[in-house]
Amino acid sequence: MLFSLSLIFLLGLSTAAICHKIHLPRIIGMLVTGIVLGPYVLDLLDQSILDISSELRQLALVIILIKAGLSLNLDDLKKVGRPAVLMSFLPALFEILAFVLLAPAILGINRIEAAIMGAVLGAVSPAVVVPRMVTLIEQDWGTDKGIPQLILAGASLDDVFVIVLFTTFLGMAQGNGVNMMDFAEIPVSIALGLTLGGLAGLLLVRLFERHYAHHDLIRNSTKVIIILGVAFLLLTLEDWLEGIVPFSGLLAIMSMSLVIAMRSVPQVADRLRAKYGKLWLAAELVLFVLVGAAVDIRYTLQAGLGAVWMILLGLLFRSVGVWLCLMGTKLDIRERIYCVIAYLPKATVQAAIGSVPLAMGLPCGQLVLSVAVLSILITAPLGAIAMDLSCPHLLEQVSRADSQAV
Repeated sequence: MLFSLSLIFLLGLSTAAICHKIHLPRIIGMLVTGIVLGPYVLDLLDQSILDISSELRQLALVIILIKAGLSLNLDDLKKVGRPAVLMSFLPALFEILAFVLLAPAILGINRIEAAIMGAVLGAVSPAVVVPRMVTLIEQDWGTDKGIPQLILAGASLDDVFVIVLFTTFLGMAQGNGVNMMDFAEIPVSIALGLTLGGLAGLLLVRLFERHYAHHDLIRNSTKVIIILGVAFLLLTLEDWLEGIVPFSGLLAIMSMSLVIAMRSVPQVADRLRAKYGKLWLAAELVLFVLVGAAVDIRYTLQAGLGAVWMILLGLLFRSVGVWLCLMGTKLDIRERIYCVIAYLPKATVQAAIGSVPLAMGLPCGQLVLSVAVLSILITAPLGAIAMDLSCPHLLEQVSRADSQAV
């Protein structure tokens, strides 16, 4: 196992650095590393690592959700208003609709399997988008109209919405077909997740403040461990409540971290964000390399043109959804095109949940994973490059003086 971990970290970092040098997303290098090291090419990873890969991927997903919750600013959400709320679910719904309508004919799967595939592919990638939006804010590109804030806020909620739908569709696939009550449970799951996660966040803030008041300081590293422990409890609570009441553990985790960011001293929130940013450096290596290792590249290639065609059609539907979200705003055509481009990349959520149907033994599992990986390989580099190259042509840069005046 130790040799396998050394390969994951050293080769994953090396290929990620090479991709970064040639202006490609780092995760492409990590995925390729996993594919090459995995059992379908060189078979260099120990079976003990592969046996627990699903748990390791879930751990990585928890870390990125905590990081997203700590980074989300409600003031930004209020500033951009209605479009940000619509961007958090409408583009994903349009993409899922594309799969439900078209994937059965193109890929030969049933409607529920198509919905599962659409939910896997429906989320935008914070791993690709968030760093670029932060750079835009720092360099004042499009900040006069809140464009990077709009994309950040919408993308942060988009992932959680898609994961909730994905969980619902999985339940349908294991049950007796489509049950409309499953859809009715979605708002209950969201509300309960937000409530319990928010309460957990408030309790943690009170705990940290109480120790601070008594000069019994809790180290930030210790806070990171405590928050992780509570996050794991919330995720476990979802399993305990299964069949009793719908509850989204992942949404609760993000809600908890958002409350911690809002109620904590700003310096504390900043340090926690930095700590989880460092944790994510290791977690993303494990996540993306192991996802690559789970892919039978021969089967992925066999998915062929039909899968590529379906991915492109899904992106077309998604782009229409983004455009509808921006109707009635002050954004001009060029700025709306940039928002469409920024909502194309896939990576984080697809890597985290793409292999779940396969692990659960669903007939569509291998195809879902193959299409998920293809979507990452196609959209992550193209989306990242398109965002970088189009920014000076589609967005306006606000001068420092103008920015301060605003």
